[in-house]
Amino acid sequence: MFHWLEKHPFFFAVGVFVAIAFAGLVEIVPNFAEASRPVIGTTPYSTLELAGRQVYIKNSCNACHSQLIRPFKSETDRYGHYSLSGEYAYDRPFLWGSKRTGPDLMRVGNYRTTDWHENHMKDPAAIVPGSIMPAYKWLFTNEADIDTAFAEQLTVSQFFSVPYNKPVPMKDGSNKIVEMAGSVAEAHAMALEEAQVVVADMKDQDVKDAVASGKIPEIVALIAYLNSLK
Repeated sequence: MFHWLEKHPFFFAVGVFVAIAFAGLVEIVPNFAEASRPVIGTTPYSTLELAGRQVYIKNSCNACHSQLIRPFKSETDRYGHYSLSGEYAYDRPFLWGSKRTGPDLMRVGNYRTTDWHENHMKDPAAIVPGSIMPAYKWLFTNEADIDTAFAEQLTVSQFFSVPYNKPVPMKDGSNKIVEMAGSVAEAHAMALEEAQVVVADMKDQDVKDAVASGKIPEIVALIAYLNSLK
């Protein structure tokens, strides 16, 4: 066999290519599969957080803010540890972004507060002098779409095996369970309960009154989502 290959250089080259390609796949695929698994501490999004993510996408926030910290010192010094593929295990679609008109938001939940986001969305230039970001005052009156967020939860749970209602390991060794409602009405109730925690740190009385009456403004859902980015 080997003598025959030596006399036919084309087939010898093909054989070498196949052997190297197979060996490369054996080496790369297991590592890729391991890296793509959820990082410890990465949890599925709650109903309110998903509703906020929809607000984020609808208003094209990812057009100016990436969610991808690259492994360069200039980026890790500013934004924290570089992004890992397993941190995006529950993101559909990914919101990596293609430019940075504004800062990367991959870990914004580590250094910005609910109060900061509230004031920033009302008047960005007053919080960050020189900012070209527009004010998003309509978020304080528009109502978040909890129905669609719940439908998304059902979809990713059934078709992508996102572990709702199951223990997810955290970095401190404990487990966290992100519950998914069993009905639309229950989803609204759970989102409202989470919204009450968010508005406790907000100052806008109209937003507080809206949540007290059972409505969830988009700003509340958006802040819940931004607070989850850690």
